[in-house]
Amino acid sequence: MAKIALAQIEVAAGQPALNAEKILKFIAQAKEQECAAIVFPASSVSGRLYTTSRAFLKDCDTFCQQIIAASEGIAVIFGGVQEILVAGGGKLVNRLQDRTVFTAEIAGVQLCFMLDGTPYASGNAERYNFCAARAIDAKCPLVYVNAVGVQNNGKNIFPFDGESRIYNRDGKVIHEVAPFHENLSVVELDGLESLPALELPEEPPVAGIYRALSFGVEKFLAQIGMKKVVIGISGGIDSAVAAALYSKILGVENVLLVNMPSAFNSDTTKNLSETLAKNLGCKYVVLPIQDSVDATVKQIESTPVTFLSYGSTEEIKISGFVRENIQARDRSSRILSALAAAVGGVFTCNANKAETTIGYATMYGDAAGFMAALADLWKFQIYELARYMNDEVYGREVIPQGIIDIVPSAELSDAQNVDEGKGDPLHYDYHDYLFRAFTEKMSAPEDLLLAYAQGLLEDEIGCADGLAKKYFPTVEDFIADLEKWWKAFNGMAVAKRIQSPPILALTARPFGAQKESQYPPHFSQAYQDLKRQLLEA
Repeated sequence: MAKIALAQIEVAAGQPALNAEKILKFIAQAKEQECAAIVFPASSVSGRLYTTSRAFLKDCDTFCQQIIAASEGIAVIFGGVQEILVAGGGKLVNRLQDRTVFTAEIAGVQLCFMLDGTPYASGNAERYNFCAARAIDAKCPLVYVNAVGVQNNGKNIFPFDGESRIYNRDGKVIHEVAPFHENLSVVELDGLESLPALELPEEPPVAGIYRALSFGVEKFLAQIGMKKVVIGISGGIDSAVAAALYSKILGVENVLLVNMPSAFNSDTTKNLSETLAKNLGCKYVVLPIQDSVDATVKQIESTPVTFLSYGSTEEIKISGFVRENIQARDRSSRILSALAAAVGGVFTCNANKAETTIGYATMYGDAAGFMAALADLWKFQIYELARYMNDEVYGREVIPQGIIDIVPSAELSDAQNVDEGKGDPLHYDYHDYLFRAFTEKMSAPEDLLLAYAQGLLEDEIGCADGLAKKYFPTVEDFIADLEKWWKAFNGMAVAKRIQSPPILALTARPFGAQKESQYPPHFSQAYQDLKRQLLEA
């Protein structure tokens, strides 16, 4: 009986020799199983993110010819460099533009093909809807094959999930390959049309996010040869999720948790940090920073600066805001970096997407680290991850409920006293969605102000009803908040993002994937006119 093989392989970007070796091995396995055809992902020779040197492209062409020569007795459909190659009988049969959807007859069965090489993006709904629609248009089954693995462009780390599938002519999934696993899946062509549609399991979005997150972190650590991580834990939700994530991936013996309290850290968060470490069973150390922060302030303030041209001197005074940043830098640049080097590992950046959007982090402080694994997730998703990891991953409360319940706070001053309910200058239940409109919906202030004026703001950004009025009682309050964060998003936050660690990409629009320039924030003329009308009303 005629069979077709779906080769969901792990593609190594920029490594055509390794990829070609794997492709040839899978072709041999498909021949042993008497398959009529084998289908590989797009860019399966080069990888999606590759160099463009002439030597590299020449190598890719050489390996493509080897793969074509191996097509004796089997049809081989695979991705070269920005093209799809169809081979059979040891010869090239067809050459198509990358990601082209095309039809071909295999052993008397008409099939539609979609070779992909795109990374995971939360939900992947667009990808699946596209394939279903193409199958319906072609009036025949569609074979979709995607890659697995991790590739990066320097600023982003992209996990590739695979999830190769076969759709019937009605756009229903009749065969599926498990995501995030390399697999040669063989399907009989006879009776393909009669296969029943699969009942795809329903699961919360956080489940897919966790799989992509843990897969991406594990694979990237393996690629860079790191087996130990140091994590600064504060008693807050972001560092707690990071600690639980890395502990599950690397094992608790390879994770060092560090609490670095200053005079502003409460007993509440210090105790929560210790409870987290105990629940996980990790190595744990407390290294207070107040003495070193005070020493830095004293050294700077007590040492005159000399203007050599005139022989005059002046003193520098450290403001409260600068003192806050000294704390953050002391933790990362001094303690965490030294500890990571001492244990032969790396230290993490625990930033979330809300903080990254508006630059709510200290350069060379909490914005530092080898990778920002959580920086493509909003704060509400971090909370969802915490609950999911407790309930489903660990099956017990490793992240203390107190960390989930406590107000988010950097605890860098008395103004951020968690025991008094004081925390970050963000209302995450509102600002998460406002910032998501900035970054993922590409909404400009003009769009948001118009929605506000029409009473449709919450519908526009997706947050709960009534939050704008709750947090901003007047038009002036709303406009001031909108402009504050738009300026931050387009201002210093850009500089911070440019210098940030690589971000693990989990959406279609992670920071780093799109180009950013350091220009002044733009407010359109339409925005200025509407603002004037609202303020004068």
